[in-house]
Amino acid sequence: MISYARQTQEEQPDTTPPAEEHIAPAPRVSVQAFCETVETAAAVQSAGEDRRLGKAHLKIQMGGMAAAIEAYRSAPTPNVIVLESDGRNDLLTGLDHLATVCDAGTRVVVIGRINDVTLYRELVRRGVSDYVLAPVGAIDVVRSICNLFSAPEAKAVGRIIAVVGAKGGVGASTISHNVAWAIARDLAMDAVVADLDLAFGTAGLDYNQDPPQGIADAVFSPDRVDTAFIDRLLSKCTDHLSLLAAPATLDRVYDFGADAFDAVFDTLRSTMPCIVLDVPHQWSGWTKRALIGADDILIVASPDLANLRNTKNLFDLLKAARPNDRPPLYCLNQVGVPKRPEIAAAEFAKAIESQPVVSIPFEPQIFGSAANNGQMIAEISANHKSIEMFLQIAQRLTGRSETKKQKSSLLSPLIDKLRGK
Repeated sequence: MISYARQTQEEQPDTTPPAEEHIAPAPRVSVQAFCETVETAAAVQSAGEDRRLGKAHLKIQMGGMAAAIEAYRSAPTPNVIVLESDGRNDLLTGLDHLATVCDAGTRVVVIGRINDVTLYRELVRRGVSDYVLAPVGAIDVVRSICNLFSAPEAKAVGRIIAVVGAKGGVGASTISHNVAWAIARDLAMDAVVADLDLAFGTAGLDYNQDPPQGIADAVFSPDRVDTAFIDRLLSKCTDHLSLLAAPATLDRVYDFGADAFDAVFDTLRSTMPCIVLDVPHQWSGWTKRALIGADDILIVASPDLANLRNTKNLFDLLKAARPNDRPPLYCLNQVGVPKRPEIAAAEFAKAIESQPVVSIPFEPQIFGSAANNGQMIAEISANHKSIEMFLQIAQRLTGRSETKKQKSSLLSPLIDKLRGK
């Protein structure tokens, strides 16, 4: 009998579109696939290029079950084996043979063409972790492998949202901070803002926080990064919102490798439902990696030609690098500056081939007051029209609706007692 750490519940393969679901990335694991058809091998190959399997080491071979049994007679098995089979009796017999050469703890995903509950039960009884009905696409393979490492009883792995400006000075940091505020206050989600602009970050100023430690302590001490260490670095802004502040000092040079923030992001995913990355306007290995690795992306742009070009370039690159994710979102900011020639939102949308989430008008008085006072727009003016726009962005990025507070009445105590009974 093969020993596997996780078994899926009896259900049909999930066909939810990727734009409407959240698939947590897989850890550093080894995956070997044994395919029988070229189409399945191509789907697995495409899945291996997905960002969520970026840390996994994937190897593909042809030959199906027979090739797997032969391969592991003299070699150790990987963390995950993906098997394609089009038979029923041959599949069950092959799994029994595979059990004799398979290491304990290896997880098996079977791709088959028989849609039968009895077969599925037999596979589960033999310890198979998941059964995927062929033909499969890349996202089906990604979902199946990643879900092996998301325990059903565990909390959902955090969603990373990256906010970046198409050009410097377009207000991307202001937007990201106010959107994070809406996620925490209006959607009632625990969230953290990670200010990635270590030299000139403004999150500490915008939230009126001056913590003695922040994200730099984690980036420069990757060996110390764990849940407890990150918790000590977080600064509490509200009941649901925390801040991982940037030092915003120039006493050292912040040159990073492409994977410098990986340990920080992985730890934040395991502790926070929502992580908002305030990504600085620069192009380097780590900023590109942060954007491609995020679950959702918001590009902030002003309505001029340079912003249009940069937004288009970002859109094209990110869509190509994330074929199994929904495209980035973008919003227009600082719209309507007096006497400034601007590109209309319709023309912007035509060039990008996507509509902006919102168009935020240029209002220097309230935005300037909020920045100078270390407050959010909602704290300055509770009914300002931009607050609704921040909420719209938050809802699009998280896929959640606003949490409605129930109105109390004279009958509420009696109703509560009846519900209790």
